[in-house]
Amino acid sequence: PRLVQTPSVPSSLRTKTTMASQEVAMASPNVDMDLAAKVVMQNMTETELQWTSRSDVYEYGSAANPEMAPIPVLVHPPTLHESGPTRVIPFDIDDYLEIDSQCTTPNLMASFLRIEKGDTLSTKATATSQAFYVIRGSGVTSGEHGNITWSQGDLFVVPVTEGNMKHTCVDGAKGGAAIYWVHDQPLMDYIGCKPCVRKFEPTLYKNADLLATVEEIKHTPMEDGSERNRLGVLLGNKACPQTKTLTHVLWSLLNSIPAGNVQRPHRHNSGALD
Repeated sequence: PRLVQTPSVPSSLRTKTTMASQEVAMASPNVDMDLAAKVVMQNMTETELQWTSRSDVYEYGSAANPEMAPIPVLVHPPTLHESGPTRVIPFDIDDYLEIDSQCTTPNLMASFLRIEKGDTLSTKATATSQAFYVIRGSGVTSGEHGNITWSQGDLFVVPVTEGNMKHTCVDGAKGGAAIYWVHDQPLMDYIGCKPCVRKFEPTLYKNADLLATVEEIKHTPMEDGSERNRLGVLLGNKACPQTKTLTHVLWSLLNSIPAGNVQRPHRHNSGALD
C-alpha cells in the first residue's frame, strides 16, 4: 500500500476558505429553510398526536379509588407437593387478578418445590428477594451465593441472583423434599425493571433457633400478667434494622397458637401468603 501525503495548505488560505464556506452557507436559498421548518412542524404534529392519543382524563370523584380485582381467598393444598415428579408447582392466579404476568399477589409469586430423593431442581427469578422455607426433607442448595444444607423448618433468603439456584434432596418423607418458595418478581415485572443491587446478604434461619425463641417467649409473662393468645416471632434481617423484616420487601412471622387459645379474625393490609 502507498501512503500519499497531502500538500499542506497555508494557514491564511485555510482561514479564507473556511470563511468562504460560511458565506456560501449563509447565502443558501430561504426556500430550503422553509421546507425544513415545515418538515419539523409536521413531525412534531405527528409525534404530539401519538402522545396525546395515549392520555386519559378522569373526574376525580369517580376515579380516586378505582375498582380493582379483589385478591381471592384460595388454597394451594399440600397434596400438590406430596407426590409426583420433581417440579415447580406455581400458585398462579394472575387470571383472577387481571394481571398479565404470573403472580400470586400483585407483588409476589409463591410456589411449592417438590424434589424427589436424589434429584436436583433449578429455580430462577428476576427478583430483589427470594425466600425458601423447608416444609419437609433435607438437602443442599448451591449457586452464586455459595452452598448450604437445609432440613425441615429451616428458612433462607437470597438477594439479587443472576443465575440458577440448584436444590438437591438428600432425604425426605413422601418420596422427597418440599420447599415453599416466594419472590417479588411480579413487582419487578410491574415497574418494568431488573434489580442489580443487593439490598441484603444471603441469610439462613435454622429451625432449632426459631423454636428455641418461641419456647423462651412461652415462659415469659406479659407485662400486665395476662396470658398470651399466640406465640409469634418476626424474622428480621441485620440489613433491615428499621423495618425489622425478613428482607427490605418481605415480612415473615412464625406463629404458634397454644392449645385451647383463640386468635381472633384480623385484617391484613397486604397480601398474606400462609
